[in-house]
Formats: sequence, C-alpha cells, structure tokens
Amino acid sequence: MLERLLPLFFVLIWSTGFIAARLVVPHSDPLTFLCYRYLLTVAAFVAIAATVGAPWPRGARAWANALAAGVLLQGIYLGGVFWAVSHGLPAGIAALVVGLQPLLTALLAFPLLGETVGVRKWIGIVLGFGGALLVLEPRLAVDVADIAAGPLVAVFAAMLGITLGTIWQKRTGAAADIRTNAAVQFIGAAIVTIPIALLTETGRFEMVWQNWVGLLWSSLGLSVGAISLLLFLIRRGSVASVASLFYLVPPVVAVFAYLLFGEKLDALQIAGMVVAAAGVGIASRGPRSTA
Repeated sequence: MLERLLPLFFVLIWSTGFIAARLVVPHSDPLTFLCYRYLLTVAAFVAIAATVGAPWPRGARAWANALAAGVLLQGIYLGGVFWAVSHGLPAGIAALVVGLQPLLTALLAFPLLGETVGVRKWIGIVLGFGGALLVLEPRLAVDVADIAAGPLVAVFAAMLGITLGTIWQKRTGAAADIRTNAAVQFIGAAIVTIPIALLTETGRFEMVWQNWVGLLWSSLGLSVGAISLLLFLIRRGSVASVASLFYLVPPVVAVFAYLLFGEKLDALQIAGMVVAAAGVGIASRGPRSTA
C-alpha cells in the first residue's frame, strides 16, 4: 500500500519546488542559491550514508556514471530552469517546455533502453500533456516576440537534461545504493554549477528568512526527499511511466498557488487536472496479468 502512494508523495514534494523558487528568486542569484543547495544536500546524504553504513560506488566507472547523472538531472535541469525564469522567461512557458520531457522520454525509451512504450501508455502520455496544457493555459498568454532566446535555450537544455538524466540513471544506477549515489550526483551538480556561478553572478544571497526557509526545504525536502523517491521510482518502473508523473506537477502547483497566493483557478484548469490525472493513470498502469 505504501509503495503505491510513493508516486503521489513524489509529485506533492516535487511540486513545492516551484513554490520554493518563487520564495527565493527575488533574494538570491539563481545559480548561487543552487550551489548552496547542492553543498547542503551533499552534506545531508553523506551524513545519512555514514549513519547507516551505506556502500559507496566502487571504481571510477561507477563514480563517473553517478557524476554524469547528477550533471544532467540536477546541474543542467535545475540550473537551466532557475536561470531561465530568473532572466525573464514566463513560468508558464518554462513549464510547457519542461512538459515535453515525458514525450521525449517515451520516444527515447526503446532506442536507448529497449523499453517498449505501448499504445495505451502513449495515449496516457498524450492525455497527460493535454491536461497539463489546459492547466497552464492562463499562464501562456504572452507575446512570443518578447521571449528572449537565451532563457528559452536554457529551459530546452533543462528539459533535455532531465530526460537524458532519467534514462542514464535507469541504465547505470540499478545496482547503486540510492543514498550514496545521490550524494555523488549532487557533487557532480556542484562541480559544474559553482564555476559558472562564480563567473556569471555576484554571489548575492540575502540574509532573509525566505532564503533560509527555501534553502532548507529545497535541500532536505526536495533534494533529499523528492530525489530519493525519483531514483527509487526510476529503479522500479519504466522511464516512460515515471516521466508521466511530471504531468501531475502543474495541477498540484496550480492548487498550491491558489491556496497560498490567491491565484486564479478556473473551470478549464480544473478540467485539465482531471485529464492530466487520467492520462497519468493510464500511462502508469502496469500490464494486464494473464491467467
């Protein structure tokens, strides 16, 4: 029963990341904030691993695989989204581009992993994308001419990063301990993000409660909690099914924004939530058992 609830827990925790980003973006340079987040997360995972005696990756190849997954899943994905939104890309457009990830994951699942994506799963993925699009519709009313190329490229890179990172993790991390594997991943994310932050930002991190609350939750709740769940789900299921869960994120974020910030929630968005949930349900359903 608990295992069936894990995807729901993942979506709920992951969705708070957009709330945390909204909290800290006015008070910190985006990559600087992520550097602090990565370092605190590494410290947390190292402490957990030391407490339980978790085994670390053995050999240079295992370390390289985990570092590569971290660069893709954390460094490129989180860095691209944070940087793009902080440089003016509308949140709705960013969410729409990232929403292409399950579609791309399904397309690449067979050639890169040998996973077959059947008709039913494709129907679920397409429905999920349509539902997410309806939820995001109020945020898509923007003049395309006003969208700068740099932030748009960054969010496309972020989408590619989490897509390839998910596939890479599925391909190389099956035997790895989730706790130490995650620690190495965030080391990889820090290795690529710190130099870029030093070269492009001023290191602004205001000593305000918004930053501290956002940092603690982003590190412990999101990076430790949600990423651990994501790695577990990737290990247990097909990458297309796991990726489809991301279609539930816009509906949950819309509900959070309605409850916390008084944002509009209209009938079209509610209908989109139903469609997205139905799509994810269809895409995530396991194969029928045969007697």
